[in-house]
Amino acid sequence: MTDTAFRPAATLRDVTLRDGLQLTGKPLPTARKVAVVRELLALGVPSVEIGSLARPDLVPSMANTLEVVEQLEADELARCWVWVATPRHVEKAAAAGAVNFQYCLSASDQHNRANIGRPTEASLDAMPAAVEHALSVRGRIQLCVATAFTCPFEGAVPEERVLAIAADPRTRGAEDIVVCDTLGQAVPAQVAGLVEKVAAHTPSRRIVYHGHDTWGLGVANSLAAVAAGASEVDGSLGGLGGCPFAPGASGNAATEDLLFALRPDWLTPGVFAALVRLTGGLLGELGEPNRSRAVQGAQSSATAFPWALAAAPDRA
Repeated sequence: MTDTAFRPAATLRDVTLRDGLQLTGKPLPTARKVAVVRELLALGVPSVEIGSLARPDLVPSMANTLEVVEQLEADELARCWVWVATPRHVEKAAAAGAVNFQYCLSASDQHNRANIGRPTEASLDAMPAAVEHALSVRGRIQLCVATAFTCPFEGAVPEERVLAIAADPRTRGAEDIVVCDTLGQAVPAQVAGLVEKVAAHTPSRRIVYHGHDTWGLGVANSLAAVAAGASEVDGSLGGLGGCPFAPGASGNAATEDLLFALRPDWLTPGVFAALVRLTGGLLGELGEPNRSRAVQGAQSSATAFPWALAAAPDRA
């Protein structure tokens, strides 16, 4: 059996520089962030989330997001996403050069208040203006639905709530919908069921799945989402990340684990080895642990297995 026999049709977006850095205590300089973006894109990662417009006093690691945007070239920005939560965020990011915007709100009202400072209805009311600003610069905008499965304050979130948001006319203009397991508490059957229902409610939209690995199901849930119709999944280098406004949320599904499972055409053992080295250097600078199981496997001495670092040629 060749690798192509089990490759699902889905791409990966790396969210290290946004969701990955949110809980880190050590800021990353602009030049280092730009270098990480460029290395990820050069390795073949299709798209990268490079930061957010969250208040810097609440999320200090995001304070230099606009500086990162300004340092990138137009062809690079075409593959980069910025997290936004208000029309003003879109305006500011667009003025810096951004063209791809992820407009986030929470399915649960209490998390929306904690994360964004307003009820979910207010975020929905503001979305048409955000869409208008994005389209005015010929950009793209996604509808990102956080706490789509569970909320740290309200508990289980009814599927009907997520489906109502997906079908809400105020979200028109968003090309994609991002379904988020913010706390990492969902199981594959739940993820597949909700993704299938969202796809049925908004058939014209591409579905992105954003999962966390709190309960060890980040990869399993992502693959379940792909099987149910998601065309992209989010991951973070070494499983870095978490939400500062969602108690109990751990890091994202690891980019390395997702790529090892998905096996996109551009991923060779050599490219994977380069990605592992990038992660090791970055997490070392941040003083953060590497939670990727694929990285642990790659560090073995199994030279007969081409994905082990000991066997992988340099970016072959």
